[in-house]
Amino acid sequence: MYPAELVKPMRDDLASAGFEELYTAEAVESAIGKKGTTLVVVNSVCGCAAANARPAAKMSLMNDNKPDHTVTVFAGVDTEAVNAARNLMIPFPPSSPSMALFKDGELVHMIERHHIEGRPAEIIAENLTEAYNEFC
Repeated sequence: MYPAELVKPMRDDLASAGFEELYTAEAVESAIGKKGTTLVVVNSVCGCAAANARPAAKMSLMNDNKPDHTVTVFAGVDTEAVNAARNLMIPFPPSSPSMALFKDGELVHMIERHHIEGRPAEIIAENLTEAYNEFC
């Protein structure tokens, strides 16, 4: 478990871009179960979250087509919420950071940590916008 003061700026990075922070399993299930599309970002303290994942998630929202809902859970902090989100991302193994796009509660696109590490935010954002153009 990371101290709240350590993760606050990392949380605020996505929250300031309009991502709703989820803290419980019920909140995750409710958010992902909504009609329409929902982007879930599993946030993390790692460097690839700071340099690649969070900037990519924010950049992707500049696309004309975008998810109806954007939410985030924080790995290593929001254990209950993260576990609930990861259960809905099966068959993909747990990874953080990661991003998943759901449509009407069904997983339609997944970006795992190994798709994030070492890749520029622009490429990750492009991957997301292609998914938005197909599903949103």
